[in-house]
Amino acid sequence: MLFEFWHNFTHNLFKPLLLFFYMGFLIPLLKVQFEFPYVLYQGLTLYLLLAIGWRGGEELATIDASSLAQVLGFIVLGFITNLIIGFVAYGLLTRMTKMRRVDRATVAGYYGSDSAGTFATCLGVLAALDIAFDAYMPVMLAVMEIPGCMVALVLVARLRERGMDPLGNMPDEPGYNPKARPELVTAAQLSTQRPKTRHELEVEEELEIALEKREHPEPVGAGPVVATATAPVSAPLLREVLLNPGLYLLFGGIIIGFIGRLQGASVIEDGDHVFVTAFQGMLCLFLLEMGMTASRKLKDLRTAGRGLIAFGLLAPNLFAVTGIFIIHTYAQLTGTHFETGSYVLFAVLCGAASYIAVPAVQRIAIPEASPTVPLAASLGLTFSYNVTIGIPLYLQITQAVNGWLPVG
Repeated sequence: MLFEFWHNFTHNLFKPLLLFFYMGFLIPLLKVQFEFPYVLYQGLTLYLLLAIGWRGGEELATIDASSLAQVLGFIVLGFITNLIIGFVAYGLLTRMTKMRRVDRATVAGYYGSDSAGTFATCLGVLAALDIAFDAYMPVMLAVMEIPGCMVALVLVARLRERGMDPLGNMPDEPGYNPKARPELVTAAQLSTQRPKTRHELEVEEELEIALEKREHPEPVGAGPVVATATAPVSAPLLREVLLNPGLYLLFGGIIIGFIGRLQGASVIEDGDHVFVTAFQGMLCLFLLEMGMTASRKLKDLRTAGRGLIAFGLLAPNLFAVTGIFIIHTYAQLTGTHFETGSYVLFAVLCGAASYIAVPAVQRIAIPEASPTVPLAASLGLTFSYNVTIGIPLYLQITQAVNGWLPVG
């Protein structure tokens, strides 16, 4: 088994996908004067979400109606699994770190969600290894993204009820001041930091807007306001959770691929050239940018402490392996046949951390939390670990579990 793992690991390390990730990771370390165009990053993210949805929708159209009940049961199980993972993550962070509780709650929300980038990378690896997966896994990606948002909102709402101040400090934490007013980052402070990408500047601008709205709430009827202790859930917040651009594009791609495939393979043949054939090349460019971002986020871990670093490396292993046993148990109890790739994808969905959906919700509903610490853990550590070591490891564990405990 160790030999097989080493073979899979070394074989995966030198795939073009990961070589692009390594190249991007080295750019900040070598101080290469290169900035990935943010507009291109947006375009690649849009493409990957639509492509994943398109392919999943095509395959969904071929599913036998007799198996729909088992599929729906598994989708519900995936939602519940990530919901539990979020609360377990909060408990682990409480024991392993000395971060503020609002930051623990936010990080827990990131890990109770999933990662479209990690999922796309796993799809690329499975395609390169010619390993099949079940058609509805892209739907799992969309559904399992939502629980993390709910975990973060519930935990932070409880903290606000217990007296969290406007800066995110609890009564027993240093710096607690119930009369404090959030202060924006000054130009002098920004000038001492490293140059920021266009994406980071937009995140800061949105965070500043959110903080200003918390200081000067708009009158009723004047427009949306940031969620507060008395209104933890608002219409804009629900819209961000359920209709954020990532989920919309993913579900949109699924519906278009599904309807197109029902009309026949010839109808979607031209689209396949764009959304299926070109997928690997687009993913390589995406991983180049993700490598740069992950490398830069590692610097933010210095302020988080060793506990968060340990958590960022422990969490993917713990949650992914748990996911493998959960899907295997479901298969044994229901008699459902899962392809090997579905085990690995479900492990990735359980062991990955969000960097798109939950950060967007955080900017609207949890401006008190640090915007950098959660991303440092999810991108700098967990994403990097999953795409290099995690995916081949989860594949090996899947093969071992299926060998030890075959589904009857």
